[in-house]
Amino acid sequence: MTALFAGFFTALSLIAAIGAQNAFVLRQGLRREHVLFVVLACALSDALLIAAGVAGFGTLATLAPWITTAMLYAGAAFLIVYGALRFKAALRGGEALRPAHGTVVSLGRTLTTVLVLTWANPHVYLDTVVLLGAISAQYAPQHWTFATGAIAGSFAFFTALGFGARLLAPLFANPRAWVWLEMIVGLTMWIIAAALIFGA
Repeated sequence: MTALFAGFFTALSLIAAIGAQNAFVLRQGLRREHVLFVVLACALSDALLIAAGVAGFGTLATLAPWITTAMLYAGAAFLIVYGALRFKAALRGGEALRPAHGTVVSLGRTLTTVLVLTWANPHVYLDTVVLLGAISAQYAPQHWTFATGAIAGSFAFFTALGFGARLLAPLFANPRAWVWLEMIVGLTMWIIAAALIFGA
């Protein structure tokens, strides 16, 4: 049980930081668009990465450091473009951003966006594959119990974020609130992109 709870709360502490993926999940939850699929895409991606880290895949980054560099710049480029799209949406005005009246984005496009935000982010590999993989070694031979707890933490967080966002719906009934949300999301994307590029 110690390993299980350690995995659960360690994963929560790493995932809960404000980032591009979380901002996107929040936005989808507020719009009530494909929330279940977005939550599952994020949580299942984390599950695969955590399992890979616990299985020892983290050594690949050490053996082939160019992979991390390539992911870093590809992720930064995507964040810059996506952030620009959010600013463009804000400039269009809040009316078009209302969850009941806004243009519904297709499931395929939504999943593509969330998967790129997840898998093109080098920090997700550091958090899940490297850090959780390394910490799990401390709980051997219960390292897979630790992994189970970490995966459960990921599912709990994304479920709460995606489906809990609707509790903020009264606030976002005001179109101006959507404008501010889009601007905050866009700014978040650009800050993360700058941190990736200048921190490389």
